[in-house]
Amino acid sequence: MHTACLSLGSNVDPERHIAIAFAALRERFGDIRASAAYRTPAVGFEGADFVNAAAVIDSDLDVHALNQWLHALEDAHGRDRSGPRFGDRTLDIDIVLFDDLVCSGPGNLRLPRGELRHAFVLRPLAEIAPEIVEPTSGRTLAALWAASGERDVAMHEVALPAVLATAAD
Repeated sequence: MHTACLSLGSNVDPERHIAIAFAALRERFGDIRASAAYRTPAVGFEGADFVNAAAVIDSDLDVHALNQWLHALEDAHGRDRSGPRFGDRTLDIDIVLFDDLVCSGPGNLRLPRGELRHAFVLRPLAEIAPEIVEPTSGRTLAALWAASGERDVAMHEVALPAVLATAAD
């Protein structure tokens, strides 16, 4: 089994899409650690606010198979990859950490994921998995968050539809 830290985001009907993603992760992987969901401004483009969250899963899939499974989940919920790299998203799920793996490629797979430096990725992960170590720095997620220059970024907690998933486990 492998431990994967995931970042989830949506800015198109976001509460619904994040709840659906949590439900799909639970259905496929069983018990997961799920963060609260936070509303944050779009990064890298002008667009609607995102709802971001994180999950930690135990996976029987290797990193490439998990990445493919996550892309299929995104696609099943209307992810459009034909536009610019930064744009509106129904569902965006990235592997941020996978065990202690450090890799680059294929495609956009980069571990650890560079977006870990952003509050919208780091804060929810540090809240649910403070003990996990980022392999290139050797620091825990809690230590990275404590030293983050984005600790003051406004992140407002939002409720997810209870029918599909809870906001936090």
